[in-house]
Amino acid sequence: MAQKTKSVWFCSSCGNESPKWLGRCPACGEWNTMVEEKVATGAKSSRQAFSVPGNSGKPMPLSEIDTVSESRISLANAEVDRLLGGGIVEGSLVLIAGEPGIGKSTLSLQIPLHCKGLRTLYVTGEESAKQVKLRAGRLGGDDSACIVYSETSVENIISEAKSIAPDLMIVDSIQTVYTGTMESSAGSVSQIRECAAMFLRFAKETGIPVILIGHITKDGTIAGPKVLEHIVDVVLQFEGDNMRAYRLLRSIKNRFGATSELAVFEMTGKGLREVSNPSEMLTPMHGEGLSGIAVAAMLDGTRPFLIEVQSLVSSAAYGTPQRSATGFDVRRLNMLLAVLEKRAGFKLGVKDVFLNMAGGLRVSDPACDLAVICAVLSSNFDFAIPSDVCFAGEVGLSGEIRPVTQPERRIAEAGRLGFRKIYVSSFGPAVSPVNGIEVVKVADVPALCRDLFK
Repeated sequence: MAQKTKSVWFCSSCGNESPKWLGRCPACGEWNTMVEEKVATGAKSSRQAFSVPGNSGKPMPLSEIDTVSESRISLANAEVDRLLGGGIVEGSLVLIAGEPGIGKSTLSLQIPLHCKGLRTLYVTGEESAKQVKLRAGRLGGDDSACIVYSETSVENIISEAKSIAPDLMIVDSIQTVYTGTMESSAGSVSQIRECAAMFLRFAKETGIPVILIGHITKDGTIAGPKVLEHIVDVVLQFEGDNMRAYRLLRSIKNRFGATSELAVFEMTGKGLREVSNPSEMLTPMHGEGLSGIAVAAMLDGTRPFLIEVQSLVSSAAYGTPQRSATGFDVRRLNMLLAVLEKRAGFKLGVKDVFLNMAGGLRVSDPACDLAVICAVLSSNFDFAIPSDVCFAGEVGLSGEIRPVTQPERRIAEAGRLGFRKIYVSSFGPAVSPVNGIEVVKVADVPALCRDLFK
């Protein structure tokens, strides 16, 4: 049957197909997600079933299934191995996404260069082999086990991978590869969906783990259909400002481990450096006696951080007070300032308030509320908070200080870094001091002010 092409509309969120444009996708309910693509009709489908090694292919009771742990491969990177749950699982499909210049290609190339004996096929669709060689020379390491293949055809990539039989395959990136069975261009919804399915089939049939590098849109979501995130086993996403040195690698999805893990890297001239103790880079790096500084004991996933909160309060120069926050929700800052004025009697309505989170990080833990209030009051009174004091508490609209999750881990991290006092909510569970740190419980903002600024 002769092939013909026609226009079809696909939802970029769920991949649903429609013969015409729709403002709202009928499958997922998202608005303005339909994109037009040219597809071939009358062609025989190339989709085939695939078998997973170790499966019998027959239905069997759950009680009879072997529960032997999956074999994992260490990537010689402690932070990445921890995010993956102890190493990459054989036959798994991993997606690493992030903004341009954030460090995706750098991390993916560092893995084969610093993991001795790991035979890796590095497929590049964005750079030439010479460009990869130049970057490898800057990163250093052993390049004898890294095989570079510059190709964008999925059929050719899988054919070479089967003949080489590497221990690991890295594809940079999924948006640049294409399959000849689809008429649409590379990076389209149908191409990304079909190429990801072919790489998944290859990984499950051969047991070779595959790492895909993915782009993100201007909205911060992973480019391509949402089904891409459903197909892969693990989704890791880079966060942070590429104008600063520190990068956050967050586990969004993990079928073989926890999804609340976080890794911190520092971008250097020789690649990404693991930061094993992020609290040390986020705590004060200046002398004592400065006002407007408070330290928050926050939690990102299951990892405790101590981050410096900086505030500056000054008289409004142009009549209208300014409210500016870097790394913190400005709407929540306005709420906390309203609580200070209504519940504690501090008149800040005619003053400019500027807030900054050290290290260029963006925080969303409500436990930082207490440190934000203390930093603002410290700058307003020009009163320096002792450098060995930190805070962990959420502030409610009535001025009460609410308890936060896992206070023991926050207290233990503060005590380990040499802090001698931490302020927490008096409504939380009983906690015992760790490493000699004093735990001070306060019920509301006025009680905190009386104890801290006495």
